[in-house]
Amino acid sequence: MSFLRLDNVVKRFGDATVINGVSLSAERGEFVVFVGPSGCGKSTLLRMIAGLEDISDGDVAIDGKVVTHVEPAHRQVAMVFQSYALYPHMSVFENMAFGLKMVKTPAAEIDRRVREVARILQIEPLLARKPRQLSGGQRQRVAIGRALVRNPRLFLFDEPLSNLDAELRTQMRVEIARLHRDLGATMVYVTHDQIEAMTLADRIVVLRAGEVEQIGAPTELYDRPANIFVAGFIGSPKMNFLKATVSSVEDRRVTLAHSAFAGGTLVAEMRHEGGARTGEPVTVGLRPEHLELRPATPTLTLTADFAENLGGATQIYAVADDRDETVTVVTSGRPTVTRGEALPLGIDPRHIYLFDEKGQAL
Repeated sequence: MSFLRLDNVVKRFGDATVINGVSLSAERGEFVVFVGPSGCGKSTLLRMIAGLEDISDGDVAIDGKVVTHVEPAHRQVAMVFQSYALYPHMSVFENMAFGLKMVKTPAAEIDRRVREVARILQIEPLLARKPRQLSGGQRQRVAIGRALVRNPRLFLFDEPLSNLDAELRTQMRVEIARLHRDLGATMVYVTHDQIEAMTLADRIVVLRAGEVEQIGAPTELYDRPANIFVAGFIGSPKMNFLKATVSSVEDRRVTLAHSAFAGGTLVAEMRHEGGARTGEPVTVGLRPEHLELRPATPTLTLTADFAENLGGATQIYAVADDRDETVTVVTSGRPTVTRGEALPLGIDPRHIYLFDEKGQAL
């Protein structure tokens, strides 16, 4: 039986439906990440699990018990917020101990738990300080510590790193991953950053407009996206898309027409049978990291626009001559690229993705 289960969950605000029949599950000890663009409903869904938002329809169950109408305090769930939500007049120790005091935990037990969690999070020297005396990363550790001391059955994280700078985000991401490994607890994490999703998750739930687009392991979503939205959302830089026309179909082999392709055509293989028909438009997906610069046998040729030197790698932007389509190429080293030059590119046929008119993977 799944540790966390959502059955056809719906959330309405008046006439507006913001969560539309979401069903998913998480196993005990699993790290599940909700990812999607702003406004897709991921934070609302997390708050429904915590009991901070009422559920319009459907059920939420934790550890085999339906908690749809159970008060948040009785769900044994701890939530870490984006805003830290620390009491400014309390010390770090008092902030971490506050929830335990509310349920009348003995003072000795509170002291033991707070100091043990402070040791794990390496904030022992900060216990006497007030939040205003802490950096953003230290405040986030305190917010996580406040959740840890309660020994919850389920941890919920609502974009906890979004207020931190890039270096701190990376550091805290590693610490959260290590914490999950050491505790073995079930965690549900909300983010709009697909890099966080790819590096932290056992499974990712991709949301759009209150609906689930795809659920799977990070590598599954990267290698086998269900549709063009998931393909474009998972991966950094995002997948390139070129509009093409199907010239012919033989079994799963499809010949595609586009002026950028070598000889005007490209042969690709569909991952699903019976998806493409001769004369129909399709979208070709090419990941920037899969494109090879200046190969012996080019697959397509574009016009170079500009290049960004990233130190150990270069990100090149190129365009098709007769279309408003930009293609990003990521290559190692620092190749010389001149604006306006013909840019031959190669790609392994196994790394070509196809999508139909509705955006579904072929």
